[in-house]
Amino acid sequence: MGARKERPATRKDSRSCSPPPAESHAEKATFHDQLSRLYFGKSRVAQQFRYGLLVFDALTITFIVGTSFLPRTNWIEWLDVIFGFGILTDFSARLYVSPHPVKEFVHPATWADMAAIVSFLAPIVGEGLGFLRILRTLRVLHTYQVVVRFRASSSFFRRNEEVITAVVNLAVFIFIMTGFVYQTQHWRNPAIAKYLDALYFTVTTLTTTGFGDITLQGSLGRLTSIVIMIFGVTLFLRLLQTLVRPHKVRYPCPDCGLQRHDPDAVRCKACGTLLNIPDEGQF
Repeated sequence: MGARKERPATRKDSRSCSPPPAESHAEKATFHDQLSRLYFGKSRVAQQFRYGLLVFDALTITFIVGTSFLPRTNWIEWLDVIFGFGILTDFSARLYVSPHPVKEFVHPATWADMAAIVSFLAPIVGEGLGFLRILRTLRVLHTYQVVVRFRASSSFFRRNEEVITAVVNLAVFIFIMTGFVYQTQHWRNPAIAKYLDALYFTVTTLTTTGFGDITLQGSLGRLTSIVIMIFGVTLFLRLLQTLVRPHKVRYPCPDCGLQRHDPDAVRCKACGTLLNIPDEGQF
């Protein structure tokens, strides 16, 4: 038999392998989508990323509190800049992936981040104004997504949510007012010579102890003392209330909407509806 004729080689696809003209735009959109999934997605990588941000927040707050009692040095100034750029990067990324960036400025957490960025990247403002960075703690616990994440993944947080919230509220108030007292008084009040003096005055005023060894000068000083006494005592009593009140769990009744029940409740005390409270096998 004759040799089998070979078929002529087919011509290769004439389509060019070069990227489409809009590739740069596609890459930009892909980066936006990937970043958005990290901030809002439900994957394991996204959760690890967001918990990494929480760790960074915790380190930031630890740095703020720890260095507030130390004299300003070069290494603290360099760490200020490093933390400042870290916060700025997170802040810019959140605005970039936000569906409505303008609406972000309605939230107090956005302004708290802006105050943190300014205070970190402008260390010349000094210790008192720089301590407004503690406002960042408001975002850690009071942002809705963070609270939901804690509720979903931490049984300890679910059991102690109100106590943790009350402690953080009180601590944030104390540090904010301490920074304000120091910034407005240490230039003209010899009794407020260092940050510890301002903290001492804030705590004694908040607890209504009032030793009288340190007083604030001027009308602004008196108004500051009034604010500390009114709001500080309120937050302090709120913390005591959460500590002494019998432990309850949050579980909305499907009929009457009652939010708090005993951990082992079978029926709602308000309307008698049968409940199905998840107890995580602890009760």
